Amino acid sequence: MQLHFSPSMRSITISSNSENGFSNDLMKIKVAPPHISYRTLFHTILILAFLLPFVFILTAVVTLEGVNKCSSFGCLGRRFGPRFLGRVDNSGQKLVKDFHKILNQVSSVEIPDGMKLPESFNQLVSEMKKNKFSAKDFALVVKGMMERSEREIRESKFAELMNKHFASSAVPRGIHCLSLRLTDEYSSNAHARRQLPSPELLPSLSDNSYYHFVLSSDNILAASVVVTSTVQSSLKPEKIVFHVITDKKTYAGMHSWFALNPIAPAIVEVKGVHQFDWLTRENIPVLEAVENHYAIRNYYHGNHIAGANLSDTTPQIFASKLQARSPKYISLLNHLRIYLPELFPNLDKVVFLDDDVVIQRDLSPLWEIDLGGKVNGAVETCKGEDEWVMSKRFRNYFNFSHPLIEKNLNPDECAWAYGMNVFDLRAWRNSNIRDTYHTWLKENLKSNMTMWKLGTLPPALVAFKGHVQAIDPSWHLLGLGYQNKTNIESVKKAAVIHYNGQLKPWLQIGFEHLRPFWTKYINYSNDFIRNCHILEL
Repeated sequence: MQLHFSPSMRSITISSNSENGFSNDLMKIKVAPPHISYRTLFHTILILAFLLPFVFILTAVVTLEGVNKCSSFGCLGRRFGPRFLGRVDNSGQKLVKDFHKILNQVSSVEIPDGMKLPESFNQLVSEMKKNKFSAKDFALVVKGMMERSEREIRESKFAELMNKHFASSAVPRGIHCLSLRLTDEYSSNAHARRQLPSPELLPSLSDNSYYHFVLSSDNILAASVVVTSTVQSSLKPEKIVFHVITDKKTYAGMHSWFALNPIAPAIVEVKGVHQFDWLTRENIPVLEAVENHYAIRNYYHGNHIAGANLSDTTPQIFASKLQARSPKYISLLNHLRIYLPELFPNLDKVVFLDDDVVIQRDLSPLWEIDLGGKVNGAVETCKGEDEWVMSKRFRNYFNFSHPLIEKNLNPDECAWAYGMNVFDLRAWRNSNIRDTYHTWLKENLKSNMTMWKLGTLPPALVAFKGHVQAIDPSWHLLGLGYQNKTNIESVKKAAVIHYNGQLKPWLQIGFEHLRPFWTKYINYSNDFIRNCHILEL
């Protein structure tokens, strides 16, 4: 590139040399007549000083790209204009659009049954290089791999749920050992057979000035935690009376435990269902049917996954169905609470506790709650921050496609919790709750269990309809056996925490961070606890 001034200083020429030795004029500027001031000329030269490097760069780029014949500003503008204005080649956008089109086509194509799919990403890349997949072939293979992975994950999830179901239904070795050793102690140790409570305390069993708790369980370790936590949390433990009810096979072991491990000053009574004269087959015919009906036993003890169409359900629904099939739901101990007025004819008010709860606060104020003439004081389970545990309405428990359910119940009605309930037995005796319970159980049996699936709560929701008084939710926190995201601060503040669900704290599958709230009430120095290796839970 050359800058040439004419002898008269009237013109300036900018030229470049071509490869053949000839020069090409790029720009020619005429200088104004002599009357133009030297100041103007100076400014012109200054502008050119800024312009010339730019022209030089453009020319160099053109030369490097092999288009040095493009010697005009018009040509350079057409060459570089789009880049300076932000416009680029849209071939990349076209490629993306084409790929989206292929993906849409493949989304509606079914993967052939015999199609061989790569087992890993590296194998996919290798086969792509080897077979030179088209974009459509690649998309089809990726779709097949994703569908296979989703299917395997889904099957693994259902298998996990089944394993949890069987684990939660089994009796841990340590707890089984505890029951056997205590039963043996009952037969060989007179202290284990001593009367509970002692004769001088027998009048307290029907004294309504005491706080009466009822616990129904065949799990000795769990029952001991409930009783111990209640007494230790009480401001007036000397006013507590516990009525522990168990089945015939567990009675000796349960009696031994509380006889050998008294929790004075509280009073404990242990009775087996066989010791209640009122609990006969004549008085509870429905329960006999539930326990002996072949279809019902098969429902609760059969293979719950064989023949099931898992593609038509979700893991969450499947988990709920498995929970509904827990064998405990056909146990007399689980139905026993519906007969409390008959079992304790001299008592006016009791608090019923499940064996998977822990008491963390004094519960004596429960006897002061005004139930407004209602029978059952319970925490509602349709209002709360926990969307899984505290979102239960009647629609969650009943089949509203059944005509009897649709006719008699409201799907939006709020459900309530079993596990910690204040029962006014005087008001209960003036109601038809028990008969209603029996009637609906019979109807469900007639309909082949199509009205509801989940154990004892659904018939209780119907039987106690209109007889429930909602109490403050802080009294009863549920869900510690469902999920590990339970808020720890809420657990610490609750009066009663409930490990309802499969993941009980005495099982190895229980949540580790929630178990200490339960294990803190176990005396690990006890010989029976130590010899049965309860520490290994």
